[in-house]
Amino acid sequence: MCSLTTHKNGKRYRDDFNKMAVGLYHYGQSVRDLSIECGISRVTIYAWLKKLNLMEMKDGSSFITEACIEFQKEILKLQC
Repeated sequence: MCSLTTHKNGKRYRDDFNKMAVGLYHYGQSVRDLSIECGISRVTIYAWLKKLNLMEMKDGSSFITEACIEFQKEILKLQC
């Protein structure tokens, strides 16, 4: 089930798999269960949750904080 490639520093999971795991968490699956089911450390899952966390906006919309970080980098480039 888990989609990964191996690097010299360990395992590296594909982005689509990370997003799927975060989605399962948001639909109610516990970090513990995800860790057991996929053989991923809880620390890794919590890092994905932090990286791919959805931010709720006042108007009810949401976006992924990773996208926000990219927008901020782009703004800084344009300001220079």
